[in-house]
Amino acid sequence: MGAPAHQAAPPSPASRPTRHTATLRLPGSNEGCALAREFTDRVLGEWELDECRDDALTVVSELAANAVLHGRKSDTPGDADCDVWLRLTRRAAHLVCAVTDQGAGLPRAGHAPDAFSEHGRGLLIVEALSQHWGWTRHTPSRKTVWAMLATGGA
Repeated sequence: MGAPAHQAAPPSPASRPTRHTATLRLPGSNEGCALAREFTDRVLGEWELDECRDDALTVVSELAANAVLHGRKSDTPGDADCDVWLRLTRRAAHLVCAVTDQGAGLPRAGHAPDAFSEHGRGLLIVEALSQHWGWTRHTPSRKTVWAMLATGGA
């Protein structure tokens, strides 16, 4: 008879990736950006993720602002029919900040706008602060733009 097959012990709870998710529906107005920042600040405090708080607040502000500005079904500011969702996901070594909207346009980080332009820097900021960022198309009129930030965890 051969030796019994070696069976690895299951990972200890401390080595399993931790995953937490928090979501918030945002109104399609500037108020949605403020609510996104407040929600993110509170959730990161609960998750004890102080090391990425400043970057996360900036990234969420930019993603929410883009969704509120470009992610409406109609061109009406403050569209009551606007469906924007913020999702924060804590993984073992990353925080994923994701905003889903109903805008048909796809995000693109372009060249830096001229010095006096009021728009065009948001995704450049997201790109600078995150390890990775991108978007996922769900339907022709629904997408999620996400950014992954390091949390310092293993």
